Amino acid sequence: MSDAHHFMTRKSAIALGALALGAFAISTSEFASMGLLPLYAEGLNLSIPAATNGITAYALGVTIGAPLLTIAAARLNKKVLLIALMGLACLANLLTALSGDMLSLVAARFMSGLPQGVYFGAASVVATRIVGPERAGRAVSLVFFGISVATIAGAPVGTFIGQQSDWRAAYVAIALLGLFAAMCLVFAIPQRSDMQGSSVIQELTSLRRWNVWIMVLFGSFAVSSLFAIYTFIGPLVTDVAGMSSEMTPVAQVLIGFGIALGALYGGGLADRYRFRALILALMAAMAAMVVMYAVAPYPVGLLVTLFVTTFLLNSAVPSITVRMMEMAPESPTMMGALNMAAFNIANAVGAVAGAVTVDAGLGLRSPILAGFGLTGCALLILAAAWRHLRRHAAG
Repeated sequence: MSDAHHFMTRKSAIALGALALGAFAISTSEFASMGLLPLYAEGLNLSIPAATNGITAYALGVTIGAPLLTIAAARLNKKVLLIALMGLACLANLLTALSGDMLSLVAARFMSGLPQGVYFGAASVVATRIVGPERAGRAVSLVFFGISVATIAGAPVGTFIGQQSDWRAAYVAIALLGLFAAMCLVFAIPQRSDMQGSSVIQELTSLRRWNVWIMVLFGSFAVSSLFAIYTFIGPLVTDVAGMSSEMTPVAQVLIGFGIALGALYGGGLADRYRFRALILALMAAMAAMVVMYAVAPYPVGLLVTLFVTTFLLNSAVPSITVRMMEMAPESPTMMGALNMAAFNIANAVGAVAGAVTVDAGLGLRSPILAGFGLTGCALLILAAAWRHLRRHAAG
C-alpha cells in the first residue's frame, strides 16, 4: 500500500508540475512583454506610449476571454480544454513574433490573452481534483506559483533574449515553451471522470451576485499600480535611474521576488484578517509608492522600492482570490477565470494610466503617481461597498 501511495503521490506531483509549467509559459508571455516593450517599439517604429497598446490588448484578451471561453467550454473535458488553451497561446505567440505593424501586434497580443483566465480557472479545478479537497489550497498555490516563477525567471530571460538577439526571437522561445507545456499536459494529466465539464447554468449562477462584481471591480484597481510601474520598467531603469538596459532584467527579478514572497505572506494575512488584509496591504503599498517616486532617480533607491512596493501589493492578492472563491463556491472555474480577468483589467488600466501621464508631459516617473491614484481608487471602492461585502460574504 505504501508503494502504491508513493506512486500516486509522485503522479500527482508530476501532474501539478505540468499545470504549473503551463501557468509559467502563459505568464512569461504576459510579463516578458513589459521588458520587451522598448525593443518592439523600436522595431516597429512606435513611440513608447503607442507600444503600450500591445500590453493593453493582451489584458483585454484575458478580460474578454475569461468569462466567454469559460461559458463556451463549460462542458468540455478539463484536460482537453487545458491542452487546447496551451495550443492557442503557442500560436498567438508565434503570430506576435511575425507582427509587422501596430495592428498585427495588437491582434496577436489580444489572442495571446484569450486563454489565460480560463487556463487558471480550469487548472485550479484539475489540481483540486487530483489531490482531493483536503490539499486543495496547496495544489492551487502550486499552480499559481508558475506566475511567480515567470516573473522571477521567465520575464527576465525573455527580455535578455530580446536584448541579445531580437524581440521576435523572444516570442518564438515563449511559443516553444508553450508547446513543451502542452506536451507535458498530454502525458501528465490523468483521464478521470471527475474532470468532465460542468453545467453552463452552474457556471453562470455566480454572475448574478453583486458581491462578485464588486470584487472584480475592486481587483481591477487594487493592483493596477503594479502594472502601471511594470509597463514602464525599461524607461524607469534607463532614463529615470540612469542605469544600463542590462539592469532591466535585474529589476524584473526583484519585482518577481516581490510578487512571490508577497503572495506567500499574503496567504497568512488572508486567513487572519480577511477583508482588513486588503486595506492593510494596499495602504502600505501606497506609502511605498510615495517613497519610490522620491528615490526613483537613484539606482539603489529604485530597485529597493520596486521590491517593497511589489511585495506589499501582491500580499493583497491571496485575500482577493480567497474572498471571491468564498462568494461562489459552486462556480470554481468561473471564479478563477474572473479573478484572472480582474488582474488583467488591472494590467490594462495600469498600462493606459501610465501612458496617459507620460503623454501629458509629466515625465517617465509619472506612472508611479498614476499607480498611487489607482490603488487609492480601489480603497474607495472597498470603503463604499464594505457593509455589503461583509453582509454577503460566506463564512
